Amino acid sequence: MKYYLIAGEPSGDSLGAHLMEAIKRQDKDAFFMGIGGDSMQAQGLSTLFNISELAVMGLAEVIPSIPRILKRIKQTVAEIERLKPDVVITIDSWSFCARIHKKLRERNLGIPQVHYVAPQVWAWKKKRARTMYKYIDLLLTLFPYEPKYFTPYNLETVFVGHPVIENAVIQKISADDFRKKYEVPTDSKIMLILPGSRHNEVERLLPDFLEVAKKMQKKHPEFAYILPTVSTVAERVHKTVAASQLPITVVEGEDERRAAFQNADVAIAASGTVALELAIIGVPHIVAYKVPKLTEWLARRFLHIQFVNLTNILLGYEVVPELLQQDCNPVTIMQYVEQFLAKEGLYKRQIDNFAKLRAYLGLGEQTPSDNAAAAILELIHRRK
Repeated sequence: MKYYLIAGEPSGDSLGAHLMEAIKRQDKDAFFMGIGGDSMQAQGLSTLFNISELAVMGLAEVIPSIPRILKRIKQTVAEIERLKPDVVITIDSWSFCARIHKKLRERNLGIPQVHYVAPQVWAWKKKRARTMYKYIDLLLTLFPYEPKYFTPYNLETVFVGHPVIENAVIQKISADDFRKKYEVPTDSKIMLILPGSRHNEVERLLPDFLEVAKKMQKKHPEFAYILPTVSTVAERVHKTVAASQLPITVVEGEDERRAAFQNADVAIAASGTVALELAIIGVPHIVAYKVPKLTEWLARRFLHIQFVNLTNILLGYEVVPELLQQDCNPVTIMQYVEQFLAKEGLYKRQIDNFAKLRAYLGLGEQTPSDNAAAAILELIHRRK
């Protein structure tokens, strides 16, 4: 069978790669087409265009990109109509993917349409839940509380679990091999620097994160610094780190990133899925993030949530410090890092609550990606 998958950004690319692996386990003759990044391409996807074109966020960044994005939507729909796959699976990035689903529905192609990762209707745009059934046949959710927002509106919704669990347990590079490969002394502790996967995130966050590393270098010489990055921003990251002249090792690729996470002692990270993965693995960390003033105003106006970090949202109270806007600065970040290094208070609170989070997101013996693949295959066979 032919599967057309669409991932609009690196976090979706990672989910898509896991899903492709799971589909291949259940359908030995699976053939993949669509839009994806390095991870999905490594699983055999031939991508229509580079997903870095879609990795934008915030009103100020999105508006100039609209003509290019609309062109890509038209191109994608035309290719799907020409190839006639057995299923279309979009992953996250609902604002982009919804437009593709709507145009496919208009053409009445009879192709099952699936979306993987529910839009956060519990945070904003609640009316989305009422209309999604018109454009997709199946919604796969990462969290157990999400189906209740969609099933009342005639949308088949299946909770499959969060694939970040799979990232937390898969490690192909041992600690010794990782340290040897990147010349990290065996007695050094490791700090991860994670400035995001979008150009605007790296531009705003990396200078502050590098300043923290500079302070750490003076006060805690026992630390080594690893910065896992993705292809969408790798060139910018390498140039910025080189210009800083700090002893920071930049690594690329899923295997290296997972190994770095498994061996880290502390991390500073942009808000997003990466922070949830740190929590699942058990790495003490803080989240630091800032956006343009206009985006901040819109968020305060329309978002109805107490926290921005998924760990805090899922547990219902703050476990991971959220240093946002003016609080996202080297001095404040450093104060929290020092608390982790003392291994008291905040450190112990995180370790204890990360265990609760792992239990909450677990889903038994079958992986979340296998659950997702099974639900998709069942839908395809039902429609044939």
